[in-house]
Amino acid sequence: MHLNEIEPLIKTKIRTTPYHLNLLSDEERIVAFYEAIKEKAEGTVYDIGTGCGILSILAAPYADFIYAVEIDHTAAKHAKSNLESFNNVLVINKDAKEVTFSKKADLIICEMLDTALIDEEQVPVLNSILKYLKTDGEIIPQKILNGAEAIDMERENICYEDNEANENPNYEVMSNFKIYSEIDFKKEIKEDVETDLEFKISKKGSVSGIKITTFTLLTDHLICGPTPMLNPPLLIPTEKIKVDIGDIIKVKLIYKMGGGLDSIKTRIEKVS
Repeated sequence: MHLNEIEPLIKTKIRTTPYHLNLLSDEERIVAFYEAIKEKAEGTVYDIGTGCGILSILAAPYADFIYAVEIDHTAAKHAKSNLESFNNVLVINKDAKEVTFSKKADLIICEMLDTALIDEEQVPVLNSILKYLKTDGEIIPQKILNGAEAIDMERENICYEDNEANENPNYEVMSNFKIYSEIDFKKEIKEDVETDLEFKISKKGSVSGIKITTFTLLTDHLICGPTPMLNPPLLIPTEKIKVDIGDIIKVKLIYKMGGGLDSIKTRIEKVS
């Protein structure tokens, strides 16, 4: 399969749910995963959270066998239809945390991503199946980097910069940007996050939130920034404080990876 075959395949042959159709419409996301899969797919592959099966379709020409796991019954039904022409793919309609795999994986593809890994189960799922990865096995994506900056935001609720209604919320960046965590998916990951973020203010005004941006390292040399359906930046409100240029503020950020947006808590204070 060549790259120029992906677009007509998506538009004419893939059976899918409305949500997964949105994922398929994000061309940058699909192309990035395709490049990583071409490089890494071989032997036994797990495609965890396969959805409609598009990543298994891309991996099938390079793999010996693929276990495509999807918890949603409707999505799994579509995946079975989309993958029926491949004799090296088995679709499993089950929670990946409850699957006992008969072969260890050379590659795990797990695209259950969201910004900072808060609102999807990427981390708890990978923690549960990491024991099935061969010692020299690979995971796509390989890592993520999370960064944050202080902002003044209009909304008083947590929201994504690119939301489903295409109503981009207004905000103003008020500080430097800093990477606050690096998550390596080949290691067991602590799901509870508690971190102190310190920012130097670059504008006079107010700070009433933080913006989290997640960068996805698909391989050690292929990085994908936010796209509409891959980790759009997350805006999190805080208490509102007045600031001046050069002020240092600290935000305590707490959340649980896989715990949902309701697990997010913040506390803000001016240090100097």
